[in-house]
Amino acid sequence: MAFVRSRRGALIVTALALVAAGCTVGKDEPKGPMPAPPADLAKFYSQTIEWGGCAGFGTKDDRFPPNAECARISVPVDYAAPDGPTAQIAVSRIKATGKRIGSLLMNPGGPGESGLTMSGLGNRTALAERFDRVGFDPRGVGSSTPAIVCETAQEQDAERAEPPKDNSPAGITAAEDENRQYADRCAARTGKDFLARVGTREVVQDLDVLRAALGDAKLTYLGYSYGTKIGSAYAEKFPAHVRALVLDGAIDSSQDPVQESLRQAAGFQKVFNAYVADCVKKDDCPLGTDKTQAVSRFRALVNPLWDRPVPTTDPRGLGYGDALTGVRQALYTNDLWPVLTLGLSELRDGRGDTLLQLADLYDGRRDDGTYSNTTDAFTAIRCVDDPRITDRGLTGRQDAEYRKAAPFLDDGRGTGAAPLDQCTVWPVPNTSEPHRISVAGLPKTVVVSTTEDPATPYQAGVDLADQLGAALVTYKGSRHTIALSGGSKCVDQAVIDYFVDLKEPESGLTC
Repeated sequence: MAFVRSRRGALIVTALALVAAGCTVGKDEPKGPMPAPPADLAKFYSQTIEWGGCAGFGTKDDRFPPNAECARISVPVDYAAPDGPTAQIAVSRIKATGKRIGSLLMNPGGPGESGLTMSGLGNRTALAERFDRVGFDPRGVGSSTPAIVCETAQEQDAERAEPPKDNSPAGITAAEDENRQYADRCAARTGKDFLARVGTREVVQDLDVLRAALGDAKLTYLGYSYGTKIGSAYAEKFPAHVRALVLDGAIDSSQDPVQESLRQAAGFQKVFNAYVADCVKKDDCPLGTDKTQAVSRFRALVNPLWDRPVPTTDPRGLGYGDALTGVRQALYTNDLWPVLTLGLSELRDGRGDTLLQLADLYDGRRDDGTYSNTTDAFTAIRCVDDPRITDRGLTGRQDAEYRKAAPFLDDGRGTGAAPLDQCTVWPVPNTSEPHRISVAGLPKTVVVSTTEDPATPYQAGVDLADQLGAALVTYKGSRHTIALSGGSKCVDQAVIDYFVDLKEPESGLTC
């Protein structure tokens, strides 16, 4: 079974209202002393950011508010060789409208998601008044350069159109051959030297350079999904540089990739069950009225796509892989459940337009047929962050357990064997290992975890909060991440109070 990436949906940020114009900027709050940078990195830490317009940043689909500013900062590709090649990190900013505390840096997750439009998050709240809100594209991602590039748009379209491989010996061999070809293309098009240095280890160092370049003595940070891994890794490396961290949709760094994928499978099944319970109450539910039969009805809809894609207005059609990708995208938030119902109803009637559009959203395919580099960046970052799994017996057991944990994703073709993961043949070594986080001297931080989060299940948030000694805010709901999305005033107020006043949420807060 394929690993499903955890990410914050793009729908939330683009729905935000603009900050009201005409506000005056008050005096900044007093700053503490700036930490001394490492001597060999002083030129990076002391650089001046040249802010300008956002033309040339993001894509034509990104909507920057008129008061947004953009820039790039320089960082060393290899922090052990700071006089060598540099990379440029794309940054966006909306300045505080009142008495400024500092900068609030934000990351949407992925790994591989662009964060530039995150600077629009928190409009018409105290965050907009008290903070410069800053979004950034991690190294290799989006508008940062150089970019991680593995496949062309045509190659991605062709790969998505291929029928899935079964887990027969021949199918496993074919899948692993494709993995090698993909890894070779990544190395050729991105370069091994850069590919080896796109992991979380480097991103947290870039984040500290950005903190200093922004003029902040300490970091105030909001991370979603994979962004929580960035935040917790920063806390490990630079605990004395932390002012405030909110980590929503937590990744528990103590889990190995197998544990993480199985927890995620169970999380998606839990949310699928919640969707079914809602759907069967309606007369037009494409999965019928008996929730005990919903999985079999769902499989009856999607299994035929293995051999026979259904037509779409777009000439590509909808195949099996895209159908499941579209379904998973819709399960990230209950706001998309009506869209999922529409997509499954269309599929029942022999059409695939809505599920294909959802799959395109997940894969970063734009209306003009081009792609963001989200998918390539996701793979490259994951493969340098996670250990390799080379045990074929373990991979086979993982596949079998995944099917048990998420029956709605089980195609019924399990054999007890499975292909080795892409990362097994990755051309550069991993730079991180699973471990429990233990940090001395870290100020109080906040973890937000949702009870029915499909991609980053609730328990991961509980475990991360325990490791960090953080306050845990529980949100009861079925979605991936919640803070500042407009979905919970209770969560939003707790987060805002913490960022502005460093007020710790009440113990056991549940929203």
